[in-house]
Amino acid sequence: MRAGYEQTETARSGDKKNSWITPYAAQYRWRLVAVIALGICATLCAVLLLFTSGFLISKSALRPENILMVYVPIVGVRAFGIFRAVFRYVERLAGHDAVLRILADQRVKLYRILEPQALFLRSRMQTGDVLGALAEDVERLQDIYLRTVFPAVTALVMYGGAVVTFGSIDLGFALWMGLYMLFLVAVLPAISLRVTWKLRVRLKRENAKLYTRLTDGVLGLGDWLASGRAEEFVRRQEEAEGQTDMIRLRLRQWTRWRDLAAQCVIGLMVVSVTLWAGSVASAGQLPAVMIAAFVLVLFPLTEALLPVGDAVEHIPQYRESMERLQHLEGEEHKPDQSGTEEADAAARAKGDKTSGLSGSNLVVGEQLGSPERTERALAQRIRLRIPPRLRADIQIDQVSYRYTPDAPCAVQEVSLHLPQGKRLAILGRSGGGKSTLLKLIQGALLPSAGNVIFNDLPVQSMGENITDVIAVLNQSPHLFDTTVANNLRIGRPHATDEEIQRVAAQVGLSDLIESLPQGYHTPMLETGLRFSGGERQRIALARVLLRETPVVIFDEPTVGLDPMTERALMRTILESMQGKTMIWVTHHLMGAERMDELVFMENGQITMQGSHEQLLAREERYRRLVELDRPGWSDLLTAELKLPPVTSK
Repeated sequence: MRAGYEQTETARSGDKKNSWITPYAAQYRWRLVAVIALGICATLCAVLLLFTSGFLISKSALRPENILMVYVPIVGVRAFGIFRAVFRYVERLAGHDAVLRILADQRVKLYRILEPQALFLRSRMQTGDVLGALAEDVERLQDIYLRTVFPAVTALVMYGGAVVTFGSIDLGFALWMGLYMLFLVAVLPAISLRVTWKLRVRLKRENAKLYTRLTDGVLGLGDWLASGRAEEFVRRQEEAEGQTDMIRLRLRQWTRWRDLAAQCVIGLMVVSVTLWAGSVASAGQLPAVMIAAFVLVLFPLTEALLPVGDAVEHIPQYRESMERLQHLEGEEHKPDQSGTEEADAAARAKGDKTSGLSGSNLVVGEQLGSPERTERALAQRIRLRIPPRLRADIQIDQVSYRYTPDAPCAVQEVSLHLPQGKRLAILGRSGGGKSTLLKLIQGALLPSAGNVIFNDLPVQSMGENITDVIAVLNQSPHLFDTTVANNLRIGRPHATDEEIQRVAAQVGLSDLIESLPQGYHTPMLETGLRFSGGERQRIALARVLLRETPVVIFDEPTVGLDPMTERALMRTILESMQGKTMIWVTHHLMGAERMDELVFMENGQITMQGSHEQLLAREERYRRLVELDRPGWSDLLTAELKLPPVTSK
């Protein structure tokens, strides 16, 4: 019974290894056999066409007395020429029909493997792997039939038929021709496979890496640009593509040498056949008109043998694609859970420490502070936290911008002053001009009117150096498919381990990272799927802090987070931004009382401006917004600030 069990397991293992080839070959076996038969018929017609043509040319050169003496060869040439084209066309049509049917079934199978992975948020599958499987691996499998199986089987049949045919005429001649053709159909392909095996495997793997690297880079292109390292990204991509091009160049060079060797052998075959046919004809054992027929027949015959060399060279690529697809199939419905238990446990522990934070806690201390007290606190933050080399005084003076000359102003006559350390919140509806204003501050757009000044210098004069002054954290920062440490170093490539650990502690992630099996060398998986949304934002925040820019723009970084995580992240941001100029773009009023100034934009203009306390005191619309954003606060505001009650409109 045990032996039977082992045989069953071995059979199952073999079935699994061939699950992308054997089932489809068995299902469409008669179609595949028909394609091979048509290919053999087409090649045989080509051989007979040249053989008959050589005989006809030689016979006609003897000037026969009657046209009927060459009529049969003439009909044969016409028939073989027509049937060769017909068989070749039908063979291509039937071959592509069979292969496309197999390819369609394989794509359905691949979809059934990939589709359940969408249900797992922490799937081990990466976009680059999926793109590689869809765009190359399955496509590569169709070449097994079109470029390897069909040509190889046809070549072997023609080789056997040619040896038997030559042997019926002269055994010695058949032996020499058999050795020549054996070199073309077996020896040269074996040498070619040995030479190119490692190169083909390496090329396949480099292409797969390019899919993953390019996918990762495109998704994180905004972070590369924001960090001022766009040129480095382009350089790395060009270096990777350059390595792939070098492999292709070496393969092309070998292909030229292989083709040269094959043509030399074919030349030797032509010379040998000419000498043999001439000697046999002079001995009277062969009609002289058959010399040209035997010589010309070599060209379609060797043409059928030469594709074998190119066919076997692709075996390494087939094997690599098979292994990748088998890996996807073997891991079906098994999302990667490695490291997530530790991360989740650490996150729950940290969540317990921060869960006591509530909206009312954020009001304590600064909500009711006077403007003078705010200015003193601001000055103190600047003196304590910001080195002199990291100061940035921003002056926005009557700035307007139009995207086209006849378009309305996206930003109209906006004036703001942001001394170092000021916290500014920009609020408003979508399309109100917030994003355009941010682009003007970053120098991505130049004002149509007015000026944006950094330390008495216009923003357009700073060029690419603006990335040394401003860092950006948006709502969906990209985390790359590498380690935690490397993701942090996107902010500063040469940061030391101590600096990385410092910023991780500053954003409250040091305990979580150190609890992981590999610590700071833990892979984050594609787009940082190993971590939760709040943890990913904290890592992106640490990356921003590592850059040590005096100005940080937050473009709705808490969108999509649950309220508890949002409040915890908000507190972390405010604590870590001490002394830095902070521009916060948002749609709701979370943390508004912690800002030095609030600006509401509508239709490109500032409609409300002031501190939280000032707007509460003089803007009933703002009080209504606070009540809508935080129901139940109207009574607290009325009692604490002695304001008139909020009226509904």
